[in-house]
Amino acid sequence: MYKPDFVPVGKDQLPHLELTRELARRFNDIYKTAVFPEPKEHLTKFPKVLGTDGRKMSKSYNNTINLSDTEPVVRQKLKTMVTDPARMRRTDPGNPDLCPVYEFHSIYSPQAVRDQVNTDCRSAAIGCIDCKKLVADRIVDQLAPIWDKRAKLTQEPSRVDEIVDAGSKRAAEVASATLHEVNEAMKI
Repeated sequence: MYKPDFVPVGKDQLPHLELTRELARRFNDIYKTAVFPEPKEHLTKFPKVLGTDGRKMSKSYNNTINLSDTEPVVRQKLKTMVTDPARMRRTDPGNPDLCPVYEFHSIYSPQAVRDQVNTDCRSAAIGCIDCKKLVADRIVDQLAPIWDKRAKLTQEPSRVDEIVDAGSKRAAEVASATLHEVNEAMKI
């Protein structure tokens, strides 16, 4: 409907995007037109992120860290996050390759911190709680500007309405033009 060239998706959403492309191909083929593009996927550097329980992150699993979470909530969620299942005691060496917390370090921490955590975990020089605190600090640093912007927008509800209205208007214009093309292609 909105004719995107790219769609930002996670790995688990690729089959849905392929279905969309198939529908676009089918319509365009049946009506000998090019109304609908076949959008490409836009995967980020981290197209799949584990949740706090080690499974894929999903609201239905209740294992997410939400942009709307407050700092204490984010820290609490990370504090209870699962770690390397083989590391039973603080003195046991860990394996960052099996640890969902280390995956968060891969996303949020600079290389020097990742290297240090990797080394310290494998030698049991750092415990899981310390590792979680380090990554929590990095996540909070990156979420702080988002929280600040959200707080400002909360104080300006009319500005939020303006943004939503402007986006809705642009989307309606594109959708209307697309429907017109569809009607012409189908000779309706």
